[in-house]
Amino acid sequence: MTAQPSDALVFFGATGDLAFKQIFPALQALVAREHLSVPIIGVAKADWNLERLRQRARESIQAHGQDDPASLERLCQLLRYVDGDYRDPKTFALVREALGKAQRPLHYLAIPPSMFGTVVEGLSKSSCLQEARVVVEKPFGRDLASARALNATLLRHLPESSIFRIDHFLGKEPVQNLLFFRFANVFLEPIWNRQHVRSVQVTLAESFGIKGRGAFYDEVGAIRDVLQNHLLQIVALLAMDAPFCSSAEALRDEKARIFKAMRSLTSDSVVRGQFRGYRQVPGVSPTSQVETFAAVRLFIDSWRWADVPFYIRAGKCLPTDATEVFVELNHPPRPIFEEPAQASPNFVRFRLGPDVRISLGARAKKPGSTMEGEDVDLVASELPEVVVKPYERLLGDAMRGDVSLFARQESVEEAWRVVDPILDDGSQVYEYEPGTWGPSEADVLAPQGSWRTVLRDSGGVSVVRDSRDEHPRSREGHEEGSPRVKPARR
Repeated sequence: MTAQPSDALVFFGATGDLAFKQIFPALQALVAREHLSVPIIGVAKADWNLERLRQRARESIQAHGQDDPASLERLCQLLRYVDGDYRDPKTFALVREALGKAQRPLHYLAIPPSMFGTVVEGLSKSSCLQEARVVVEKPFGRDLASARALNATLLRHLPESSIFRIDHFLGKEPVQNLLFFRFANVFLEPIWNRQHVRSVQVTLAESFGIKGRGAFYDEVGAIRDVLQNHLLQIVALLAMDAPFCSSAEALRDEKARIFKAMRSLTSDSVVRGQFRGYRQVPGVSPTSQVETFAAVRLFIDSWRWADVPFYIRAGKCLPTDATEVFVELNHPPRPIFEEPAQASPNFVRFRLGPDVRISLGARAKKPGSTMEGEDVDLVASELPEVVVKPYERLLGDAMRGDVSLFARQESVEEAWRVVDPILDDGSQVYEYEPGTWGPSEADVLAPQGSWRTVLRDSGGVSVVRDSRDEHPRSREGHEEGSPRVKPARR
Protein backbone atom coordinates (compact mmCIF):
# COMPACT_ATOMS: atom_id res chain seq x y z
CA MET A 1 0.00 0.00 0.00
CA THR A 2 1.36 3.44 -0.93
CA ALA A 3 1.93 5.63 2.10
CA GLN A 4 -0.18 8.75 2.34
CA PRO A 5 1.78 12.02 2.41
CA SER A 6 1.89 14.07 5.58
CA ASP A 7 -0.60 16.92 5.61
CA ALA A 8 1.38 19.22 7.95
CA LEU A 9 4.98 19.73 9.05
CA VAL A 10 5.83 20.64 12.64
CA PHE A 11 9.47 21.38 13.39
CA PHE A 12 10.73 21.78 16.92
CA GLY A 13 13.80 23.97 17.30
CA ALA A 14 12.55 26.48 14.75
CA THR A 15 14.73 29.30 16.07
CA GLY A 16 17.93 27.26 16.24
CA ASP A 17 21.10 27.11 14.18
CA LEU A 18 20.12 23.95 12.30
CA ALA A 19 16.86 25.56 11.19
CA PHE A 20 18.73 28.62 9.91
CA LYS A 21 21.47 26.70 8.10
CA GLN A 22 19.56 23.72 6.73
CA ILE A 23 15.81 23.56 7.35
CA PHE A 24 14.62 26.89 5.94
CA PRO A 25 16.65 26.52 2.70
CA ALA A 26 15.33 22.96 2.33
CA LEU A 27 11.73 24.05 2.91
CA GLN A 28 12.05 26.88 0.41
CA ALA A 29 13.48 24.50 -2.21
CA LEU A 30 10.59 22.06 -1.63
CA VAL A 31 8.09 24.89 -2.01
CA ALA A 32 9.82 26.11 -5.19
CA ARG A 33 9.53 22.61 -6.73
CA GLU A 34 5.87 22.48 -5.65
CA HIS A 35 6.62 19.52 -3.38
CA LEU A 36 5.39 21.28 -0.25
CA SER A 37 2.12 23.15 0.17
CA VAL A 38 0.91 22.16 3.66
CA PRO A 39 1.03 24.16 6.92
CA ILE A 40 4.53 24.44 8.44
CA ILE A 41 4.46 24.98 12.20
CA GLY A 42 7.64 26.14 13.92
CA VAL A 43 7.90 25.45 17.65
CA ALA A 44 10.46 26.93 20.05
CA LYS A 45 10.86 28.76 23.35
CA ALA A 46 12.30 32.11 22.27
CA ASP A 47 9.56 34.70 22.97
CA TRP A 48 9.11 35.08 19.21
CA ASN A 49 5.98 35.58 17.14
CA LEU A 50 5.03 34.53 13.62
CA GLU A 51 6.42 37.65 11.97
CA ARG A 52 9.80 37.13 13.67
CA LEU A 53 9.89 33.53 12.42
CA ARG A 54 9.10 34.69 8.89
CA GLN A 55 11.89 37.24 9.11
CA ARG A 56 14.26 34.50 10.25
CA ALA A 57 13.25 32.43 7.24
CA ARG A 58 13.94 35.37 4.90
CA GLU A 59 17.36 35.94 6.50
CA SER A 60 18.20 32.27 6.12
CA ILE A 61 17.21 32.13 2.46
CA GLN A 62 19.11 35.34 1.70
CA ALA A 63 22.22 34.02 3.46
CA HIS A 64 22.12 30.89 1.30
CA GLY A 65 21.73 32.75 -1.97
CA GLN A 66 18.43 31.12 -2.99
CA ASP A 67 17.06 34.03 -4.99
CA ASP A 68 13.42 33.15 -5.64
CA PRO A 69 11.12 35.76 -4.07
CA ALA A 70 7.92 34.03 -5.20
CA SER A 71 8.68 30.70 -3.49
CA LEU A 72 10.01 32.49 -0.41
CA GLU A 73 6.75 34.38 -0.08
CA ARG A 74 4.78 31.14 -0.49
CA LEU A 75 6.91 29.58 2.26
CA CYS A 76 6.24 32.50 4.59
CA GLN A 77 2.49 32.18 4.01
CA LEU A 78 2.65 28.49 4.99
CA LEU A 79 4.48 29.22 8.26
CA ARG A 80 2.80 29.12 11.66
CA TYR A 81 4.46 29.58 15.05
CA VAL A 82 4.01 28.18 18.57
CA ASP A 83 6.15 29.64 21.34
CA GLY A 84 6.36 27.48 24.43
CA ASP A 85 8.38 25.28 26.75
CA TYR A 86 8.70 21.64 25.66
CA ARG A 87 7.98 20.56 29.24
CA ASP A 88 4.68 22.45 29.38
CA PRO A 89 1.55 20.54 28.26
CA LYS A 90 0.06 23.85 27.09
CA THR A 91 2.68 24.01 24.33
CA PHE A 92 1.41 20.79 22.80
CA ALA A 93 -2.20 21.88 23.12
CA LEU A 94 -1.24 24.91 21.03
CA VAL A 95 0.46 22.63 18.49
CA ARG A 96 -2.72 20.56 18.23
CA GLU A 97 -4.70 23.76 17.72
CA ALA A 98 -2.28 25.00 15.04
CA LEU A 99 -2.59 21.69 13.18
CA GLY A 100 -6.27 22.39 12.60
CA LYS A 101 -7.76 19.67 10.40
CA ALA A 102 -4.39 18.00 9.69
CA GLN A 103 -4.46 14.33 10.68
CA ARG A 104 -1.11 13.00 9.41
CA PRO A 105 1.55 15.49 10.58
CA LEU A 106 5.29 15.03 10.30
CA HIS A 107 7.06 16.14 13.49
CA TYR A 108 10.71 17.03 12.97
CA LEU A 109 12.74 17.16 16.21
CA ALA A 110 15.66 19.48 15.43
CA ILE A 111 16.47 19.58 19.15
CA PRO A 112 18.99 17.92 21.51
CA PRO A 113 18.42 14.15 21.89
CA SER A 114 17.88 14.64 25.63
CA MET A 115 14.56 16.29 24.76
CA PHE A 116 13.29 13.64 22.30
CA GLY A 117 11.44 11.67 24.95
CA THR A 118 9.87 14.74 26.52
CA VAL A 119 8.57 16.06 23.20
CA VAL A 120 7.28 12.69 21.96
CA GLU A 121 5.44 12.12 25.22
CA GLY A 122 3.94 15.62 25.02
CA LEU A 123 2.81 15.00 21.45
CA SER A 124 1.27 11.68 22.44
CA LYS A 125 -0.70 13.12 25.36
CA SER A 126 -2.08 15.91 23.17
CA SER A 127 -3.26 13.49 20.45
CA CYS A 128 -0.70 14.81 17.94
CA LEU A 129 0.81 11.39 17.17
CA GLN A 130 -2.16 9.60 15.68
CA GLU A 131 -1.08 8.62 12.14
CA ALA A 132 1.92 10.90 12.58
CA ARG A 133 5.58 10.49 11.64
CA VAL A 134 8.55 11.70 13.68
CA VAL A 135 11.99 12.67 12.35
CA VAL A 136 14.82 12.69 14.90
CA GLU A 137 18.22 14.28 14.34
CA LYS A 138 21.58 12.74 15.14
CA PRO A 139 23.36 12.08 17.40
CA PHE A 140 20.95 9.26 18.16
CA GLY A 141 22.33 8.48 21.61
CA ARG A 142 25.98 8.67 22.64
CA ASP A 143 26.63 4.96 23.17
CA LEU A 144 24.83 1.62 22.81
CA ALA A 145 22.97 1.85 26.12
CA SER A 146 21.60 5.36 25.48
CA ALA A 147 20.64 4.46 21.90
CA ARG A 148 18.66 1.47 23.16
CA ALA A 149 16.96 3.60 25.81
CA LEU A 150 16.10 6.28 23.24
CA ASN A 151 14.68 3.68 20.85
CA ALA A 152 12.60 2.20 23.65
CA THR A 153 11.18 5.65 24.46
CA LEU A 154 10.19 6.33 20.85
CA LEU A 155 8.76 2.85 20.33
CA ARG A 156 6.45 3.25 23.34
CA HIS A 157 4.57 5.90 21.37
CA LEU A 158 5.24 5.10 17.69
CA PRO A 159 5.66 2.07 15.44
CA GLU A 160 9.10 1.64 13.86
CA SER A 161 7.65 2.52 10.45
CA SER A 162 6.79 6.02 11.71
CA ILE A 163 10.27 6.82 13.11
CA PHE A 164 12.71 8.52 10.73
CA ARG A 165 16.27 8.68 12.11
CA ILE A 166 17.95 11.24 9.91
CA ASP A 167 21.57 11.13 8.74
CA HIS A 168 22.06 13.92 6.21
CA PHE A 169 25.04 12.07 4.71
CA LEU A 170 22.64 9.50 3.25
CA GLY A 171 20.80 12.28 1.42
CA LYS A 172 23.89 13.34 -0.52
CA GLU A 173 23.81 12.62 -4.24
CA PRO A 174 27.33 11.07 -4.37
CA VAL A 175 26.51 8.68 -1.52
CA GLN A 176 23.32 7.55 -3.26
CA ASN A 177 25.26 7.17 -6.49
CA LEU A 178 27.61 4.79 -4.71
CA LEU A 179 24.67 2.45 -4.11
CA PHE A 180 23.28 2.93 -7.62
CA PHE A 181 26.63 2.38 -9.34
CA ARG A 182 27.16 -0.89 -7.53
CA PHE A 183 23.80 -2.46 -8.26
CA ALA A 184 22.83 -0.92 -11.60
CA ASN A 185 25.95 -2.46 -13.20
CA VAL A 186 27.35 -5.98 -13.28
CA PHE A 187 31.07 -5.50 -13.95
CA LEU A 188 32.02 -4.84 -10.30
CA GLU A 189 30.22 -7.86 -8.84
CA PRO A 190 32.76 -10.58 -9.92
CA ILE A 191 35.61 -8.74 -8.18
CA TRP A 192 33.69 -7.27 -5.22
CA ASN A 193 34.79 -9.87 -2.66
CA ARG A 194 37.68 -11.18 -0.61
CA GLN A 195 39.20 -13.06 -3.56
CA HIS A 196 39.99 -9.83 -5.41
CA VAL A 197 39.85 -6.95 -2.89
CA ARG A 198 42.98 -6.43 -0.84
CA SER A 199 41.71 -3.60 1.37
CA VAL A 200 39.24 -0.71 1.51
CA GLN A 201 40.01 2.80 2.74
CA VAL A 202 37.41 5.41 3.63
CA THR A 203 38.54 8.98 4.39
CA LEU A 204 36.52 11.97 5.58
CA ALA A 205 38.90 14.93 5.79
CA GLU A 206 37.95 18.41 6.96
CA SER A 207 40.38 21.32 6.72
CA PHE A 208 38.54 23.41 9.30
CA GLY A 209 38.45 23.07 13.07
CA ILE A 210 35.52 23.26 15.47
CA LYS A 211 33.95 26.46 14.07
CA GLY A 212 32.66 27.85 17.36
CA ARG A 213 31.23 24.51 18.54
CA GLY A 214 33.84 23.86 21.24
CA ALA A 215 31.48 22.90 24.06
CA PHE A 216 29.42 20.61 21.82
CA TYR A 217 32.40 18.94 20.15
CA ASP A 218 34.17 18.34 23.46
CA GLU A 219 31.19 16.18 24.46
CA VAL A 220 31.19 14.25 21.18
CA GLY A 221 34.52 13.80 19.41
CA ALA A 222 35.25 12.40 15.96
CA ILE A 223 34.09 8.83 16.65
CA ARG A 224 30.63 9.84 17.82
CA ASP A 225 30.34 12.77 15.41
CA VAL A 226 31.05 11.08 12.06
CA LEU A 227 32.53 7.60 12.35
CA GLN A 228 29.68 5.79 14.10
CA ASN A 229 27.11 7.17 11.67
CA HIS A 230 28.34 8.71 8.38
CA LEU A 231 31.35 6.49 7.78
CA LEU A 232 29.86 3.19 8.91
CA GLN A 233 26.90 3.95 6.65
CA ILE A 234 29.31 4.33 3.71
CA VAL A 235 30.94 1.03 4.63
CA ALA A 236 27.52 -0.61 4.68
CA LEU A 237 26.75 0.67 1.16
CA LEU A 238 30.12 -0.63 -0.04
CA ALA A 239 29.86 -4.04 1.57
CA MET A 240 26.16 -4.97 1.49
CA ASP A 241 24.72 -7.56 -0.86
CA ALA A 242 22.15 -6.57 -3.45
CA PRO A 243 18.61 -6.21 -2.08
CA PHE A 244 16.10 -8.53 -3.73
CA CYS A 245 14.10 -5.51 -4.94
CA SER A 246 14.18 -1.71 -4.74
CA SER A 247 11.80 -1.43 -1.78
CA ALA A 248 12.90 0.54 1.25
CA GLU A 249 12.73 -2.44 3.61
CA ALA A 250 14.68 -4.71 1.24
CA LEU A 251 17.47 -2.13 1.16
CA ARG A 252 17.41 -1.67 4.92
CA ASP A 253 17.40 -5.45 5.47
CA GLU A 254 20.69 -5.84 3.60
CA LYS A 255 22.28 -2.92 5.40
CA ALA A 256 21.22 -4.38 8.73
CA ARG A 257 22.87 -7.71 7.85
CA ILE A 258 26.16 -5.95 7.16
CA PHE A 259 26.03 -3.98 10.40
CA LYS A 260 25.45 -7.22 12.29
CA ALA A 261 28.46 -8.79 10.56
CA MET A 262 30.81 -5.93 11.52
CA ARG A 263 33.25 -6.95 14.20
CA SER A 264 33.30 -4.76 17.31
CA LEU A 265 36.34 -2.51 17.45
CA THR A 266 39.03 -2.97 20.08
CA SER A 267 41.65 -0.63 21.53
CA ASP A 268 44.36 -2.04 19.26
CA SER A 269 42.27 -1.23 16.16
CA VAL A 270 41.97 2.52 16.79
CA VAL A 271 44.34 5.50 16.84
CA ARG A 272 43.09 8.84 18.16
CA GLY A 273 44.52 12.27 17.53
CA GLN A 274 43.92 15.85 18.62
CA PHE A 275 45.14 18.86 16.63
CA ARG A 276 47.51 21.25 18.35
CA GLY A 277 45.55 24.23 19.66
CA TYR A 278 42.27 22.38 20.17
CA ARG A 279 42.38 22.90 23.95
CA GLN A 280 42.55 26.66 23.44
CA VAL A 281 39.22 26.71 21.57
CA PRO A 282 36.47 28.43 23.66
CA GLY A 283 34.29 25.84 25.37
CA VAL A 284 36.93 23.09 25.27
CA SER A 285 38.42 21.77 28.49
CA PRO A 286 42.10 22.74 28.91
CA THR A 287 42.83 19.09 29.72
CA SER A 288 40.53 17.57 27.06
CA GLN A 289 41.29 14.08 25.80
CA VAL A 290 38.57 14.23 23.12
CA GLU A 291 39.74 13.13 19.68
CA THR A 292 39.51 15.41 16.67
CA PHE A 293 40.97 12.61 14.51
CA ALA A 294 40.25 8.90 14.57
CA ALA A 295 41.52 6.02 12.45
CA VAL A 296 40.20 2.48 12.81
CA ARG A 297 40.71 -0.92 11.23
CA LEU A 298 37.41 -2.77 10.83
CA PHE A 299 36.61 -6.33 9.75
CA ILE A 300 33.31 -7.72 8.47
CA ASP A 301 32.72 -11.36 9.32
CA SER A 302 30.85 -12.46 6.20
CA TRP A 303 31.75 -14.88 3.41
CA ARG A 304 32.17 -11.99 0.98
CA TRP A 305 34.48 -9.88 3.17
CA ALA A 306 36.15 -12.23 5.67
CA ASP A 307 39.71 -11.04 6.48
CA VAL A 308 39.50 -7.95 4.22
CA PRO A 309 40.49 -4.90 6.32
CA PHE A 310 38.42 -1.73 6.08
CA TYR A 311 40.52 1.27 7.09
CA ILE A 312 38.44 4.27 8.14
CA ARG A 313 39.62 7.69 9.24
CA ALA A 314 38.19 11.13 9.86
CA GLY A 315 39.65 14.31 11.19
CA LYS A 316 39.55 18.06 11.67
CA CYS A 317 42.29 20.48 10.54
CA LEU A 318 43.56 18.10 7.86
CA PRO A 319 45.10 19.37 4.59
CA THR A 320 41.85 19.50 2.63
CA ASP A 321 38.10 18.91 2.58
CA ALA A 322 37.47 15.57 0.93
CA THR A 323 35.48 12.37 1.26
CA GLU A 324 36.77 9.37 -0.64
CA VAL A 325 36.55 5.59 -0.87
CA PHE A 326 39.60 3.74 -2.18
CA VAL A 327 39.13 0.02 -2.93
CA GLU A 328 42.52 -1.60 -3.51
CA LEU A 329 42.56 -4.81 -5.55
CA ASN A 330 45.06 -7.64 -5.34
CA HIS A 331 48.15 -7.75 -7.51
CA PRO A 332 48.18 -10.20 -10.43
CA PRO A 333 48.96 -13.74 -9.20
CA ARG A 334 52.36 -13.71 -10.95
CA PRO A 335 54.29 -11.04 -12.87
CA ILE A 336 54.45 -11.27 -16.66
CA PHE A 337 56.43 -8.08 -17.16
CA GLU A 338 59.37 -6.77 -15.17
CA GLU A 339 57.43 -4.40 -12.97
CA PRO A 340 59.04 -2.53 -10.04
CA ALA A 341 58.26 -3.88 -6.60
CA GLN A 342 56.37 -0.67 -5.74
CA ALA A 343 54.08 -0.85 -8.78
CA SER A 344 50.59 0.20 -7.78
CA PRO A 345 47.77 -2.34 -7.73
CA ASN A 346 44.49 -1.77 -9.54
CA PHE A 347 41.86 0.14 -7.60
CA VAL A 348 38.36 1.59 -7.73
CA ARG A 349 37.98 5.11 -6.33
CA PHE A 350 34.71 6.77 -5.39
CA ARG A 351 35.28 10.48 -4.88
CA LEU A 352 32.29 11.66 -2.84
CA GLY A 353 33.34 15.28 -2.39
CA PRO A 354 34.13 18.07 -2.93
CA ASP A 355 34.46 17.08 -6.61
CA VAL A 356 32.53 13.93 -7.45
CA ARG A 357 33.77 11.12 -9.68
CA ILE A 358 34.25 7.40 -10.03
CA SER A 359 37.56 6.22 -11.43
CA LEU A 360 39.53 3.03 -11.99
CA GLY A 361 43.27 2.73 -11.43
CA ALA A 362 45.20 0.53 -13.83
CA ARG A 363 48.69 -0.18 -15.20
CA ALA A 364 49.31 0.66 -18.84
CA LYS A 365 52.37 0.45 -21.07
CA LYS A 366 54.53 3.54 -21.05
CA PRO A 367 55.18 4.82 -24.59
CA GLY A 368 58.53 3.62 -25.89
CA SER A 369 60.45 0.59 -27.05
CA THR A 370 60.50 -1.18 -23.69
CA MET A 371 57.70 -3.01 -21.89
CA GLU A 372 57.53 -0.64 -18.95
CA GLY A 373 54.34 0.27 -17.17
CA GLU A 374 52.85 3.36 -15.57
CA ASP A 375 49.79 4.16 -13.48
CA VAL A 376 46.73 5.58 -15.22
CA ASP A 377 43.38 6.78 -13.93
CA LEU A 378 40.39 5.76 -16.05
CA VAL A 379 37.65 8.22 -15.21
CA ALA A 380 34.44 6.24 -15.35
CA SER A 381 32.04 8.96 -14.28
CA GLU A 382 32.09 12.65 -13.41
CA LEU A 383 28.85 13.72 -11.81
CA PRO A 384 27.26 17.13 -12.40
CA GLU A 385 26.70 19.70 -9.71
CA VAL A 386 24.27 18.48 -7.08
CA VAL A 387 20.77 19.83 -7.72
CA VAL A 388 18.86 18.42 -4.73
CA LYS A 389 20.55 19.03 -1.40
CA PRO A 390 20.44 16.44 1.43
CA TYR A 391 17.90 18.06 3.73
CA GLU A 392 15.57 18.86 0.86
CA ARG A 393 15.66 15.23 -0.26
CA LEU A 394 15.31 13.76 3.23
CA LEU A 395 12.48 16.02 4.37
CA GLY A 396 10.66 15.37 1.10
CA ASP A 397 11.08 11.62 1.56
CA ALA A 398 9.85 11.79 5.15
CA MET A 399 6.77 13.77 4.10
CA ARG A 400 6.00 11.00 1.59
CA GLY A 401 6.70 8.24 4.11
CA ASP A 402 9.72 6.88 2.21
CA VAL A 403 12.09 5.35 4.79
CA SER A 404 14.80 4.23 2.31
CA LEU A 405 17.40 6.78 3.40
CA PHE A 406 16.65 6.65 7.11
CA ALA A 407 18.27 4.36 9.68
CA ARG A 408 16.32 1.51 11.24
CA GLN A 409 16.47 0.69 14.95
CA GLU A 410 18.61 -2.44 14.63
CA SER A 411 21.14 -0.76 12.33
CA VAL A 412 21.58 2.18 14.69
CA GLU A 413 22.12 -0.11 17.66
CA GLU A 414 24.51 -2.39 15.75
CA ALA A 415 26.59 0.63 14.67
CA TRP A 416 26.87 1.68 18.31
CA ARG A 417 27.77 -1.90 19.21
CA VAL A 418 30.71 -1.71 16.77
CA VAL A 419 32.22 1.44 18.32
CA ASP A 420 31.06 1.00 21.93
CA PRO A 421 34.26 -0.72 23.19
CA ILE A 422 36.47 2.20 22.07
CA LEU A 423 34.31 5.16 23.11
CA ASP A 424 35.75 5.68 26.58
CA ASP A 425 38.53 3.10 26.72
CA GLY A 426 41.17 5.54 27.94
CA SER A 427 43.42 4.98 24.92
CA GLN A 428 46.10 7.56 24.24
CA VAL A 429 45.31 10.67 22.20
CA TYR A 430 48.25 11.76 20.01
CA GLU A 431 48.79 15.39 19.14
CA TYR A 432 49.16 16.40 15.48
CA GLU A 433 49.89 19.63 13.69
CA PRO A 434 47.00 21.38 11.90
CA GLY A 435 47.32 20.94 8.15
CA THR A 436 48.81 17.44 8.40
CA TRP A 437 47.14 14.05 7.95
CA GLY A 438 46.82 13.37 11.65
CA PRO A 439 49.27 11.67 13.99
CA SER A 440 51.93 9.45 12.43
CA GLU A 441 50.87 6.70 14.82
CA ALA A 442 47.83 6.14 12.58
CA ASP A 443 50.12 4.79 9.86
CA VAL A 444 50.56 1.54 11.78
CA LEU A 445 46.91 0.71 11.08
CA ALA A 446 47.10 1.29 7.32
CA PRO A 447 48.13 -1.30 4.72
CA GLN A 448 51.93 -1.50 4.53
CA GLY A 449 52.02 1.59 6.74
CA SER A 450 50.55 4.02 4.20
CA TRP A 451 47.22 5.70 3.57
CA ARG A 452 45.88 6.85 0.26
CA THR A 453 45.09 10.51 0.76
CA VAL A 454 43.36 13.18 -1.27
CA LEU A 455 45.01 16.57 -1.61
CA ARG A 456 44.20 19.72 -3.53
CA ASP A 457 46.91 21.95 -4.90
CA SER A 458 46.69 25.70 -5.22
CA GLY A 459 45.14 25.40 -8.68
CA GLY A 460 42.32 23.19 -7.48
CA VAL A 461 43.79 20.07 -9.09
CA SER A 462 42.85 16.84 -7.35
CA VAL A 463 45.94 14.98 -6.23
CA VAL A 464 46.35 11.53 -4.72
CA ARG A 465 49.38 10.88 -2.61
CA ASP A 466 50.49 7.70 -0.92
CA SER A 467 51.89 8.65 2.48
CA ARG A 468 55.22 7.12 1.44
CA ASP A 469 55.30 8.68 -2.05
CA GLU A 470 57.74 11.43 -2.91
CA HIS A 471 55.71 12.66 -5.88
CA PRO A 472 52.04 13.60 -6.08
CA ARG A 473 49.79 11.81 -8.50
CA SER A 474 47.91 14.46 -10.40
CA ARG A 475 44.92 13.79 -12.57
CA GLU A 476 45.86 16.72 -14.80
CA GLY A 477 49.07 16.75 -16.78
CA HIS A 478 51.82 14.18 -16.80
CA GLU A 479 54.56 15.41 -14.57
CA GLU A 480 57.44 13.35 -13.31
CA GLY A 481 56.20 10.86 -10.75
CA SER A 482 52.60 11.21 -11.91
CA PRO A 483 50.47 8.83 -13.98
CA ARG A 484 48.76 9.93 -17.12
CA VAL A 485 45.01 10.17 -16.94
CA LYS A 486 42.94 8.41 -19.56
CA PRO A 487 39.28 9.46 -19.40
CA ALA A 488 36.78 6.81 -20.34
CA ARG A 489 35.22 7.14 -23.78
CA ARG A 490 31.67 8.45 -23.64
